[in-house]
Amino acid sequence: MLKATRETALVTGASEGIGYELSKLFARDGYDLVLVARNEKKLNQISDDFSSTYGVSAKVIVKDLSKSTAPDELYDELKRDGVEVDVLVNNAGYTIYGPFAETDISKELEMLQVLLLTPTRLTKLFLKDMLKKDRGKIMNVGSVASFVAFPLSSVYCAAKAYILFFSQAVAEEVAGSNVTVTTLCPGSTKTQFFSRANIDDTRLGRYKFINMSAVKVAEIGYRALMKNKRFVVPGVFNKVTVFMTRLMPRAVQAKIAKFFSV
Repeated sequence: MLKATRETALVTGASEGIGYELSKLFARDGYDLVLVARNEKKLNQISDDFSSTYGVSAKVIVKDLSKSTAPDELYDELKRDGVEVDVLVNNAGYTIYGPFAETDISKELEMLQVLLLTPTRLTKLFLKDMLKKDRGKIMNVGSVASFVAFPLSSVYCAAKAYILFFSQAVAEEVAGSNVTVTTLCPGSTKTQFFSRANIDDTRLGRYKFINMSAVKVAEIGYRALMKNKRFVVPGVFNKVTVFMTRLMPRAVQAKIAKFFSV
């Protein structure tokens, strides 16, 4: 589905996992790309691959999104270069695992910057431009954890709950325009997410039947974005989990979530 008019999609956390797979789908459909992550070598490889395979431009921006100045630096660089963003995907993220009383608060504050403050700021900056031209799409990546409080990942869950409610509220604010906001809420996904948080040995990591591939999650999210859906939960297990949150007391939800978290 090559687009008649070339548009540009910006994807954070584009070097691997869901972000990489989403970037590939945009490239396949003829979008130019702005690829944002910290791994310069990997981003350059992806840029070269997409350019040669799909004939699109893939601009690399190496940026540490845990820094409070990163969103404005990113936006200002694109403005200087005359790059107009038609689709914004706030995907970058990770978790810190362990009892809240024992985890490192400085690392958790950095994580909050990546998961919560940076997407908020980027949405603010690019949404204004999209509304001016009355055209654009935003995808914010939440999680099944947006609906369930998982013990041992308390800060992560709180941030993802914020992303869901923030995105749904903004989606309603822009209703009636040609700008849409979609929240993708995946569950356990086969990426480097678990190994980086040292939670491969938890039930979430070991129970392979609940782990979806990043390819499948990205495909479902991409279709939802293109259909202007406000949110999507990929996978039957994840849909059932989210549905059950409507029926169970929160204390019961937390106990079940803890079972999967250890």
